[in-house]
Amino acid sequence: MVSRKTQKNTQEFGEYNLTNNVEILPGVHLISFHRDFDFIPGQVVKIAADKMHPPRIYSICSGNKDEEVSILFNVKEDGFLTPKMAGMIPGDKILVSKPYGSFTGPKEKAWLIATGTGIAPFYSMIKSGLGKDITLVHGVKFLNQFYFEDELDEMLGESYIRCCSREKSCNTFPGRVTDYIEQQQNLPDVKYYLCGQAHMVVDMRDLLISKGVKFENILSEIYF
Repeated sequence: MVSRKTQKNTQEFGEYNLTNNVEILPGVHLISFHRDFDFIPGQVVKIAADKMHPPRIYSICSGNKDEEVSILFNVKEDGFLTPKMAGMIPGDKILVSKPYGSFTGPKEKAWLIATGTGIAPFYSMIKSGLGKDITLVHGVKFLNQFYFEDELDEMLGESYIRCCSREKSCNTFPGRVTDYIEQQQNLPDVKYYLCGQAHMVVDMRDLLISKGVKFENILSEIYF
C-alpha cells in the first residue's frame, strides 16, 4: 500500500469483477481484474471493498498493454481491506479509481531500488518496455520473496541485482540494498527511483546524497 501526502477526494470509482487471486506467498497476494483504462507505468489506483469503508492506494503491478490490471499486496491482519481482498474469489467485486500519480517510468537511464512489494511499480515499468538502460536493485529478507524473479532476470539480465539479508545464494548480494549501494565506488549520474518502506527510502536517499547523487535526481514512493 502506498502513502501519499495529498489525495484527491472526489475521484470516481468503477466496479470491477476479480478475474484472479493468487497467494504467491503466505500473506502476499496478486489480484487481477479486466483493464478498461489506460495508465502510465508507475501510477497508482485507489481500491475499496465497498462504499462503507475508506479506500487504500496501491501501485499497478502489470504492463500497460496487458489485458488485466494486477495489484500486489501484503495482508495486514489488523486492517480491513487486505484481509477482505485476500479472501475474494473470481467474480467478487471491488471498487477501483482511475489511475493517477507522478511516480512514472523513466525515459532515460535510471536505477530502480525497491524492497519487498515495493517492486510493483518497477515491475509495471519494466514489463511495459522501459527496461532499456535500467538497473533494478531489489532487496528482500528471504530468497522466495523475489517476486517475478524469472521474468525480471530474463528482461534485465545482469542489470537485475538481488539483495537478500537473511539467506544466501550464489546469484544474490548478501545484505540489504543499502549495503549494496554503500559498496559501489562510483555511482552513475542518473535518476534514482526508490520504492519501499519509509525507513528504507529515507536511509537510501541519505546514502545516495552522501555518495554524490543530487537530491533532485532522487524520486521516491513510500509503502506502509
